[in-house]
Amino acid sequence: MFRLHRRQFLTGMAIGPTAMLVRSGEVSAAIPPFPLGELSIAELQTGLDSARFTSVALVEQYQARIAAIDRAGPRLRSVLETNPDALALARTCDAERKANRGRGSLHGMPILIKDNIATADKMQTTAGSLALVDARPPQDAHVVRQLRAAGGVLLGKTNLSEWANFRSSRSTSGWSARGGQTKNPYVLDRNPSGSSSGSAVAVAAGLCAGAIGTETDGSIVSPASHCGIVGLKPTVGLIGRTGIIPIAASQDTAGPMTRTVRDAAILLNALVGPDADDPATHTRKPAPDYTRFLDPKGLQGARIGVVRRYFGFSPAVDRLLAEALTALQSAGAVLVDPVGDEDFCRFGSHEITVLLYEFRAGLNAYLATLGPTARVRTLADLIAFNTDHADREMPFFGQELLLRAEQCGPLTEKKYQEARATCLRFSRAEGIDRVMDMHKLDALVAPTNGPAAVVDLLYSGRGGGGGGCSSAAAVAGYPHITVPAGFVQELPVGLSFFGRAWSEPTLLKLAYAYEQATHKRRPPRFLPYLEFDGM
Repeated sequence: MFRLHRRQFLTGMAIGPTAMLVRSGEVSAAIPPFPLGELSIAELQTGLDSARFTSVALVEQYQARIAAIDRAGPRLRSVLETNPDALALARTCDAERKANRGRGSLHGMPILIKDNIATADKMQTTAGSLALVDARPPQDAHVVRQLRAAGGVLLGKTNLSEWANFRSSRSTSGWSARGGQTKNPYVLDRNPSGSSSGSAVAVAAGLCAGAIGTETDGSIVSPASHCGIVGLKPTVGLIGRTGIIPIAASQDTAGPMTRTVRDAAILLNALVGPDADDPATHTRKPAPDYTRFLDPKGLQGARIGVVRRYFGFSPAVDRLLAEALTALQSAGAVLVDPVGDEDFCRFGSHEITVLLYEFRAGLNAYLATLGPTARVRTLADLIAFNTDHADREMPFFGQELLLRAEQCGPLTEKKYQEARATCLRFSRAEGIDRVMDMHKLDALVAPTNGPAAVVDLLYSGRGGGGGGCSSAAAVAGYPHITVPAGFVQELPVGLSFFGRAWSEPTLLKLAYAYEQATHKRRPPRFLPYLEFDGM
């Protein structure tokens, strides 16, 4: 759920201004066309309603697709396991539909979920770690209960950056000891980003109708951008977190990852709902039907602030974003350009202090709930397990973040409380809220991040394309959506909209209008590499 994205942590470089693409690797002839690959949830639901196909048929086709290109072919490694109960769940959905007992727009939809979201079924919940294999959670996570109630078919669990990228400051996004390295489906030697790597790749490659990711800072929006899909990180407290392996209670949330903005709204509708065991959800207002805000003319008259401090990845990215800004204006938006300054995220290193303290408290509480088959029951146990199994758990990078977290004290300590207060002050009152009040804005806009870097397990590194705009909204606990903005060579780049708490309706409206005006998403071609002249 976490992506340290300060530029100094990144070893990968975006495409430079002098590099020229001369050709790319050939598309693998072994990858067959897939009729369901680009169908939206709305289109799939229409097909189910008209009996064009059944939920069982959808599950079977997605399972075949996973076998063909995730476990064979290019071996994307995005799906850790498929649900042995998926077909039975699909048969129940088909029977309910036949009896006119459909549960709504998600009924019968095969959905993948990230492997840090607990299920009390035959699947594992491991956060990608060997330490949690066969450790059985006592109950489904709240979001899983919501999905089941809405008729969603749990298709399987997706790979992720192990422990949601909160094990090492030098970890490689998309790698876990349990699942190996997830590949970017657009260019296979490129990093998919993380930590919701598998969810993003599976959606982009057409392995499911939609997926659930989780985010603490960037872990939904960054892989969504790198994999050319829509990712929505909601306001903290909109979706219950019970049963999600935590990093930080002040920033963690689940969210939808889909091929279209409409699908994100449909999936969000299913996820929201009161969680008796999550205090963050107790103050939220009743959720509306988010699809009601999807207006193709939604940009008309909207005041949008352009946060220039997040630009500058490369001239190619800046040209792409210039086209995106022009499209916003052409659709009727009023751009306030620029807004914000170098102090937009003045909380700086206080964020990591908060995360370290909250991780220790939250993980110890989660591990204590696991049954007698669990190998680890505390963070200290986990550190010892990794040390004892270093050949499999730490072949490429270590566990320095775990070690630092274990040294933290309780959340009553002054160091933590001051760090949290600083984060809230500079991300909210003197951050997003200040800028939006000053310019009377509906939302803020920026490039989500740069194009994906090449995977490098030898030197490690997060595998991002330099920087990212996720931190302000993440630390504030405010919503953030990314939507495809186009490509630099064959690599996707996303456009981010973020804003005030509980502004999901506004962000969905703006993102949908931009999507409908531009239609920048295109499916991946599974290119093995890119070539540049002079190399």
